Amino acid sequence: MKYGFIKVASAVPQVKVADCEFNVEQMEGLIKEAEEKHVEIIVFPELCITSYTCQDLFRQKLLLLASEKAVLHLLDFSRKMDIISIVGLPIVVGDLLLNCGVVIQKGKILGIVPKEYLPNYDEFYEKRWFASSQDLKAQEILYAGNKVLVTPDPQIFITSDGVKFGVEICEDVWAPTPPSNHLALAGADLIFNLSASDELIGKHDYLKGLLSQQSARTITGYVYASAGFGESTQDLVYGGNALIYENGHLLAEGERFSMESQLKIAQIDVERLRTERVNNTTYVNAQRRMIHVNVSLIEAQPIKTADFRLEREIDPHPFMPFGSDEKKNCEEIFHIQVMGLAKRLVHTHSKKVVVGISGGLDSTLALLVCVKTFDTLNMDHKGIIGVTMPGFGTTDRTYHNAISLMQSLGVTIKEINIAKSVIQHFEDIGHDMAVHDITYENGQARERTQILMDLSNQLGGMVIGTGDLSELALGWCTYNGDHMSMYGVNVSIPKTLIQHLVRYAATTVDDGSAKTLLDIVDTPISPELIPADEKGHIKQKTEDLVGPYELHDFFLYYFLRHGFCPSKIYLLARKAFDSYDDETIKHWLREFCRRFFTQQFKRSCLPDGPKVGSVSLSPRGDWRMPSDAVSALWLKECDSL
Repeated sequence: MKYGFIKVASAVPQVKVADCEFNVEQMEGLIKEAEEKHVEIIVFPELCITSYTCQDLFRQKLLLLASEKAVLHLLDFSRKMDIISIVGLPIVVGDLLLNCGVVIQKGKILGIVPKEYLPNYDEFYEKRWFASSQDLKAQEILYAGNKVLVTPDPQIFITSDGVKFGVEICEDVWAPTPPSNHLALAGADLIFNLSASDELIGKHDYLKGLLSQQSARTITGYVYASAGFGESTQDLVYGGNALIYENGHLLAEGERFSMESQLKIAQIDVERLRTERVNNTTYVNAQRRMIHVNVSLIEAQPIKTADFRLEREIDPHPFMPFGSDEKKNCEEIFHIQVMGLAKRLVHTHSKKVVVGISGGLDSTLALLVCVKTFDTLNMDHKGIIGVTMPGFGTTDRTYHNAISLMQSLGVTIKEINIAKSVIQHFEDIGHDMAVHDITYENGQARERTQILMDLSNQLGGMVIGTGDLSELALGWCTYNGDHMSMYGVNVSIPKTLIQHLVRYAATTVDDGSAKTLLDIVDTPISPELIPADEKGHIKQKTEDLVGPYELHDFFLYYFLRHGFCPSKIYLLARKAFDSYDDETIKHWLREFCRRFFTQQFKRSCLPDGPKVGSVSLSPRGDWRMPSDAVSALWLKECDSL
């Protein structure tokens, strides 16, 4: 297991009813292909060695002997392979015929897992042939030349790299309390399900929802293989579902109703799953139920290590999982921001808000949220005081966009040029105006904040913060300047998402502001604290100074959400981004780590603001970090990349 990943497969072979020899031959072909692709664990459908639809043939001694012979053949075939195979077949244990999953590796049976819940309703009548694991008393049997303990208790299998997995069979996952609940709470990282679920209208979507939810609820990787072409169609049709989930997210999906054998492969991030469990105290509390449960731990055999290559796709924009639900998700984000601000206005009896409008992305989104909030509260837009404060670095483009946007939204416009007051301030403290250093920049930022705060007192309003999550992560804000407000509506929204939201807003407005909004999205990101160039264009571009926001947002997500090391974040970033070379990614990853640690003091005293996504830097909610923590460990790993 390199970087926490394990490669797994769901296999759907062609089968012939009651033809064990043919079925095993098909399975061996898929196992060989998976082994060549360095798959560590492969799962096949329920009763795949005999086929699921044998019906009363399951009572035939000859079929049971043939299935055992097929297992012997499979054991011999796997003798020199590292891959773990999970196959389905009927096995007699004492006086019981059980529907089992058999775990095989390197010519040995690691374990036999009997099915617990047998469907016996509608088109199903498994109890006609099989007994449940609930009817079983643990006993050792000799099967296919292997002595194996067959038990009704949970069984956890452990790979040579320490990945733990469990097995359940078809109906088990449809039960109110699936065996996978206990397996996960006993430590299983992965669940493999051997299934034979027939196709009905609407059932497929229900099935996918069920598996997704079970994977999410148990915080596991869930690998599902269901019977396909070749099963009897006497009364039912089996579509052949191959599905792989990770904590509720679909990683791989086969083609339904295919007449060919299928092999779907995915890399599951076990480290990510384990991090989620450690962070989720509810999950930890639920494990108390397992204290008195007898769990069998079965160790797999050692395997050869193979060179690691990341094969799964990595989304370069993890904060924007919109897909087909883009409109719904954008609207939900706006609703969260609006409800947060609305509650604060109602609580404080505020009829006015004061917002600094620069013509940039952050203040644009904040203004849009204010307008939507006032509409929700049936308040006049004139109660929104938009303040533009031109300074030494303000360009015509941003100035005109700020004015145009405020005009189209019908808010009250105030213009206060800060040049005079800043010059006076610099004279008071003895700062040379020609020196464009941090004092020069922060003096302007703090002057603007002072104006907004004083106006709010004068007008009886509330200063709405515009700063975003990305700026907080990097500390790209002026302490007690734009860092401060009375309520920050953008505080948990990263820069890349703000760009997306403003672009989305442009498609929904009918007040003439669409053109302005799109131009704001296309304007280079800048605090505009340094004078423009000779052509009046923005000279101070933020991403030239601190790095591309799409990279920093990517780093932030995996650093904060999953606690990944720089080496793993670097691995994921290389896969996600084609537009940056390795050295560029390394450079900005190191800069992210450096800035994140040094700037915690700014995050320790943040104004209130609503949490929107799964990542937040609020010192009262998601992120508590000492301001004087040392970054040496993280920087050292960055330097070793």
